[in-house]
Amino acid sequence: MKTIEIARKMAAMGGKEEAVKAYTLVIGQQESEPVERLEAAVYILQNGKEYCVSYTTFIQLFNEGHFREDILPLLIKVFYEPNIKLLQGRYERNCKLLRKYPYLFRKDFLPFEDLPFCFFPYDDQNGYVPFYPEEERFGEYINFKNPVISRNFFKDLENPILAEDVYSQYELEYLNDNVRKSEDVARENHVYLHYSDWKTFCTHLQCLNLRPLLEDEKLVFLMEDEGEQYPIDFKTRFGIDYSQYTLQPVRIREVSRLIWHTQLSTHNGGDFFNEIFDNHPNLLVMPSIMMSNVKEIVENLREGMESAPSLKQAMENYASWNNPRAIEELYRMKGRTDKDYIVAFYMKKEMATAGLDPASRIAPAVFFQPHFSNIVYSLAVEDSSGKTILSAENYEEIRKSAIFKHFKYVKTFTPMRRSTTSHGATVKFMYHSAMEANSRNDSKSATVVSDAVSERVFNRSFMIDPDDRLYKDSVLVRFEDGKLNGRATFTALAAFLDLPYTESMTYCSESGMRDPHPETKGFDPAPIYKTYDEFVNDSERYFIEYFLRDAYEYYGYDFQYYDGAVVDEEKLKELIAGFTTVNHYIRETWMKVFEKARVSLNGERVDEEAERKIQQQLLDEQMEKFGASRLENAKILQRGLRFVNKRSQPLRFMRKLELDPALLEQPLYH
Repeated sequence: MKTIEIARKMAAMGGKEEAVKAYTLVIGQQESEPVERLEAAVYILQNGKEYCVSYTTFIQLFNEGHFREDILPLLIKVFYEPNIKLLQGRYERNCKLLRKYPYLFRKDFLPFEDLPFCFFPYDDQNGYVPFYPEEERFGEYINFKNPVISRNFFKDLENPILAEDVYSQYELEYLNDNVRKSEDVARENHVYLHYSDWKTFCTHLQCLNLRPLLEDEKLVFLMEDEGEQYPIDFKTRFGIDYSQYTLQPVRIREVSRLIWHTQLSTHNGGDFFNEIFDNHPNLLVMPSIMMSNVKEIVENLREGMESAPSLKQAMENYASWNNPRAIEELYRMKGRTDKDYIVAFYMKKEMATAGLDPASRIAPAVFFQPHFSNIVYSLAVEDSSGKTILSAENYEEIRKSAIFKHFKYVKTFTPMRRSTTSHGATVKFMYHSAMEANSRNDSKSATVVSDAVSERVFNRSFMIDPDDRLYKDSVLVRFEDGKLNGRATFTALAAFLDLPYTESMTYCSESGMRDPHPETKGFDPAPIYKTYDEFVNDSERYFIEYFLRDAYEYYGYDFQYYDGAVVDEEKLKELIAGFTTVNHYIRETWMKVFEKARVSLNGERVDEEAERKIQQQLLDEQMEKFGASRLENAKILQRGLRFVNKRSQPLRFMRKLELDPALLEQPLYH
C-alpha cells in the first residue's frame, strides 16, 4: 500500500496524529505526485501543529508551476493578510525615522502598496519568504535576525567601513555596536551602508527595526550612485571636525563580541592557535583558562565590587588594576553581569592587551578558550527510537554559562588534529601527569590514565546542534592546515572571525613575546608527523579511525591504519583485546594509586604479599569491566554513526574552514 493511501485511510478513521505523520512522509518522498503533495500539505495545515511543513510545500509547488491559481490566494489569506498591518506599520515608522535622519540623503519613499515585492511572514523567528509578483515566484527563506556574520566587514580598518547591501538586522546591529563613535576615536569613523537599488532598500524597511540603529548617528546611507561620495569629508560638508575630540579608551560595555576558541579534545593543538591570535590589535587575548578558574575569577570580582560601600572602597579593592577609570565604570554600572566582569578582567591584564590598538576603528573582541582537563562524552540509546544520544557535562557547562549568554555576538571556531595523533599525545600527558601526581605523598593527588580510546571515539565535539546559538556561526579548522599552510589558513580564519589578517598572525607569541614555548615549534610541522608509538598501538589506532571514519572523510583525513574492511563483532573483540598499550598505562597508574592505599580484611591490615594479590585481583576485575564496556559501546556504534542531542534532534558536522587554493604554500594535508 502506498504511503498516500495509508495517510488517507488514517484520516478517514479519524486518526489525525497518525495521518499527519503519514502525510508528512508523502511530502518527503520524491515519487509523490504534485497533487498528492498538495493534498498532504492541506491536511497537515488543517490538522497538524507544524504548519511550516505545509507552508514550504505550497511554496515549492507554486515555484514548480503547480496549482498556482489555488495556492497563491491561500497563502495570501492565511499568511500575508493577517500580518499586513504589522508590516505596513513597521515600514511607515522606519520611513518617518529616516526622513529626519541627517545621513540619508534621499527621502522619496514609495507608498507601501507600490513596493516592488512583499514579504510573507514565515515563522516566529523573524523569518520571511519574499514574493516577486513580476517574476511570479517566491524567493528563499530569510531570517533577518539570524545570528551569523556573513562577511569580513573589518578586513581593512585603514578607512571607514563600507558595506554593500546589508539587509540583516543582526549584521546592522553588529556594525552599529562594534564600530566605535567618531567622537571616541577622534576621527571620521561612520559606517557607510551602500545600497544598489532604492526600491529594494525601501521594500526591506517593512522587516527591519531601524530605531536602535539611528540613535548614535553612526550610519551613513548611500543609495545607488551616491556610493561615489564615500568617504564624506564631515568637516567640509557638515562642519564637524572629529580631530578636535580626544581619543577615549574602550569602555567595558563597548565590548560585545566573543570569539569562542573551543576545546574539541585534549592535545588538539589549541595552544598553537592561542599563540597565533596573541598580540592581535583588535583582540583581548589570554592563553587557555581552566573553566573552574573562570568561575572563581568572576566570583572574586563580583564579591569585591558588590561589597564596596563606596567608590573609594572599590578603588582600594582594585588598586592593583592601576586603572581608576575602569574601576569607576564597573562600580557605577547598573545590572553588572558575568560578561562585564570577564571583560573587565581581560582589559586589566597586560597579557590580554599586549597588542591592542587603542585608536582602532572597532571595539576589540574577547578571544576566549575556557579549558577542561578532559572532554568526556557519554553515550546512551533512546529506548523509543534506538537513536544514539551524545552528551557532555563540559559542553552543558559552557551552554549554560552566564558569560556566554550575555555576549550579543558570538563567533566559534574549533581546531581539529588527526585523532590518532591527538590520542597518542593525550595518553602521554595522562601518564606523565599521573606518575608525577602519584609520586607525591599526598593521597588526594592520586590520578590515573583513563580509558582514553573509548573517550576518543565517543568525543564527537565536531558534531553540533544546528539550533544552538553558540554554534550558529561556527567553523572547524584543521591543525595540520595551520602548520603547513599558515597564510592560507589564518587569512581564511581571520575572514571568518571578521578580523583583519595582521602581521601579528604570522608568528607565535604570548603577551607579545615571540616563540614563548619552543617545544610547540611555532609553524614547524614536526608535531603533525609525531606518532607517539610508545603511547598508542595499531589496534587502538585502527579502532579510532574506524569509529571516526565519517569525520575522517568529511574533514579530509586519509586513513593510516583502518584498511576499509568490514568490521564485525569478532573483529571488534580482536581489536579490543589488542588495546595492550593503553591498558598497560591504565594498570600501571592504578597500581600506583593502590600502593598508597591500605588493604584491610575484617578490620586487620593484611601483609604486603596478600595486599598485592588483592590489588591485582581488583585491577583485573576493573580491566575486565573496561573490556566489556568497550565491546558493548562499540556494538551500539555499529548500528550507525548517526547521533542526536537530548531532544532527539539530529547533530550535524561543523563546517570545515575552506582555504583559498591561490594562497597554498604546500599541498593540503591528507
